[in-house]
Amino acid sequence: MTKTIADVLKMSKEVQIVDLRFTDLPGIWQHFSIPARELTEELFEEGIGFDGSSIRGFQEIHESDMLLMLDPTTAFVDSIPEVPTLAILCDVYDPV
Repeated sequence: MTKTIADVLKMSKEVQIVDLRFTDLPGIWQHFSIPARELTEELFEEGIGFDGSSIRGFQEIHESDMLLMLDPTTAFVDSIPEVPTLAILCDVYDPV
């Protein structure tokens, strides 16, 4: 079953953390987490900015702004972490 943004927002009510996951250029998993209360429809539409110079192979320090676009179809509750966590895979974009 394909998940919609509304489905994922409903799932987020059952967790404390949302883990945003993506891969760097060599294919190594990277991630950062936000509180579940910060997951909004706007975040799916506009994405979330991050410092690309912190990720190997992405950007130089002087042009480091990058954007993660959340893919609602990939959302799942990760049963491994101690704290209830919703994992979402993201696509990486250069906003320029």
